[in-house]
Amino acid sequence: MVEDDQNFGDVLKSYLEMNDYEVTLATDGEAGLEAFKKGTYDLCIFDVMMPKKDGFSLAKDVRTFNQEVPIIFLTAKTLKEDVLEGFRIGADDYITKPFNSEELLYRVKAVMRRRLKPEENLENQREFTIGDYHFDYALRILTYKPDGSTDKLSPKEAQLLRLFCFRMNDVLQRSEALTKIWEDDNYFTARSMDVFITKIRKYLSKDPKIEIINIHGNGFRMHVKEA
Repeated sequence: MVEDDQNFGDVLKSYLEMNDYEVTLATDGEAGLEAFKKGTYDLCIFDVMMPKKDGFSLAKDVRTFNQEVPIIFLTAKTLKEDVLEGFRIGADDYITKPFNSEELLYRVKAVMRRRLKPEENLENQREFTIGDYHFDYALRILTYKPDGSTDKLSPKEAQLLRLFCFRMNDVLQRSEALTKIWEDDNYFTARSMDVFITKIRKYLSKDPKIEIINIHGNGFRMHVKEA
């Protein structure tokens, strides 16, 4: 964890340690990079505005050593351009200050849960089970298993549904989806995404255990209830 506010960093570090995480805390970007090069870490948490090296620059440097380690940004900034820049660098999550320690813990658990599942590799996994549906991403075919009926998805529909699969029962942030699929976040792409969400809800409507929920101000959550 790299956070230039020593007191705030100590609070977050202590809370995470109370929940069985081992935490190394640095208070500027250069110290954070040195700590990363010397240790082995499962997750990075970087403040954005820091002395000597800001969080975005630190993340770019870390990516030269490790392309896979998850990164969560902490920031007081709320500008859309900054959120998009974080995801372009390769952020796994982005938390806007002020927030409480429990929220950070929830985000850490969600990111770690996704990363600890080897099948959740965005480059390799092609087939998914969603309730009573089978989704073949390579062929863009969604099959309702009880009756064998199928739908052929468009390329963007398939990309969006696959993102939902990787975030199943977790929040898919709107900015992440827009950046990865539409490569932009503006009024028109956001409205386009809403249309695609409506289409995916319709495709999945035969299974009452599946629900795509709007998370106000954040994104969407594809909730699949246990049978």
